[in-house]
Amino acid sequence: MMALAGLCLVQLLLPSGARGWGENAQRLIVNRAVDTVPSDMRTFFEGNRKYLMQHVNDPLGLIDEHPWERNNHFIELDKYGKFPFEALPRSYKSAVDKYGKSKILSTGVLPWQIGVYSEKLTEDFRTGKWDQAKLDAAFLANFVAEAHDPFNTTENFDGRITGQNGINDRFNDVLIARYGSFFPLSPRDAFFISDPTDYAFEACLEAHSLVESLLLADRRAKKGLTSYTDEYYDRFYNLTAAALIRQLSDAATDVGSYWMTAWVNAGKPALPH
Repeated sequence: MMALAGLCLVQLLLPSGARGWGENAQRLIVNRAVDTVPSDMRTFFEGNRKYLMQHVNDPLGLIDEHPWERNNHFIELDKYGKFPFEALPRSYKSAVDKYGKSKILSTGVLPWQIGVYSEKLTEDFRTGKWDQAKLDAAFLANFVAEAHDPFNTTENFDGRITGQNGINDRFNDVLIARYGSFFPLSPRDAFFISDPTDYAFEACLEAHSLVESLLLADRRAKKGLTSYTDEYYDRFYNLTAAALIRQLSDAATDVGSYWMTAWVNAGKPALPH
């Protein structure tokens, strides 16, 4: 489709800092995703549950060595007009033709990266490359999970435009560390995705629709406080728990669905036990 990896001409334009769910969230999502796949796939994924949880965060580790990898983890949709951002073509080639490669890369390519890894996993299954399939399944899970983080879809990542620095970590890392053991996640059974890239855009749009309400919740939780105290986090959790739990549940459903879709598109090969 295109060589996303290796394109580094916009390295200096990329925002600094890691994006996306914290490591605990990624492991939580991939762990629950294993339970969503159909029985014909379950043994393979059950047997590799620990591997997937150990490697789901590997893509973020690549950023330290290759900073241009960061652009695979986000898309700043609000750089393309107003919701639902119909000015941005969902075809990578059409988007590059319209806006130029520099802008497309600098504003992030997350939905297209999901499409790329969906194809990679399909080919792994088709050719019986089971070890590579495990790794690509973990990478795909990471990117799919990232599409459900609202702050991966906006130029106001981490509240840097609205003066709410650190909101990314407060929402998708600290809340999970503090309250994650109480989360009643409810992922649904995996389903077939007819167009992996297009569906990734839909996931990003759904996540983006939460950005303003989360920013407002952060301001309300901080009201009257001079720092991010236990009281702040209790307030913030009460205001955002429903959205956070829904995004994590949907992420787990979608990770399993992308795995299933790759398997179906590969012809439903018998997976090793």
